[in-house]
Amino acid sequence: MRFGRVVHAGGTSYVEVREQTAIELECAPFGGVRPTGRAWPLDSVRPLAPVEPTKIIGVGRNYHTGAEPAVADPGEPLVFGKPPSSVIGPGAPIVLPAGAGQVDFEGEIAVVIGVRCRSVPRERALDVVFGCTIANDVTSREHQRSDGQWTRAKGYDSFCPLGPWVRAGFDASDVEVRTLLDGVVRQKERSSSMIHDIPTLVAWCSEVMTLEPGDVILSGTPAGTGPLAPGQEVVVEVDGLGALANPVVAG
Repeated sequence: MRFGRVVHAGGTSYVEVREQTAIELECAPFGGVRPTGRAWPLDSVRPLAPVEPTKIIGVGRNYHTGAEPAVADPGEPLVFGKPPSSVIGPGAPIVLPAGAGQVDFEGEIAVVIGVRCRSVPRERALDVVFGCTIANDVTSREHQRSDGQWTRAKGYDSFCPLGPWVRAGFDASDVEVRTLLDGVVRQKERSSSMIHDIPTLVAWCSEVMTLEPGDVILSGTPAGTGPLAPGQEVVVEVDGLGALANPVVAG
């Protein structure tokens, strides 16, 4: 089952996607799927970011062959926050801010929380996960190096593309993550190479903060990240989840 948010002739709605049809829902599907009776052909609607998170929790250095291969296993998950205002949907432009220096793509699997939860044991962590979608954790490398923490580097508007759909109950334990820049594969790794798997990440984050329905945990990126330039298109693909494509423009 796939879910998301779309723009249609009458406004904006949460939908369930069945084959080539977008079926309107009364509200976000976390508390149950309640169709309104309206539906549209999928090619007549425009996908938005599939959820509206209260918070986005990023995870750094989480692949054995990761973006920082010379850095040792951090022991515990290394987490940071991205603001909800950084979220954009499929097809929306990634805007490169003036003065941000090198801005890199980071293709990732995004975990979507389904219920309000706190202090979830690892063995029950998947019970609070609604599903997974695709993310691009866009990052200013210059600010990441200079600031000593990553809020500004990760937090610009448009620096968190998400989508196109959330697939409920998705098993993300061993799937391939790929990032293509102008059609050339730049990242390619299996999620089984994560240092901390998804149940561990969910449990660890829930010990720190209450997780709300629709919140997103970005599970980390493999090796191969690189700079973006205006006029390019970056596409993140995850087997079973589809493809998230975004153009790049100058700010």
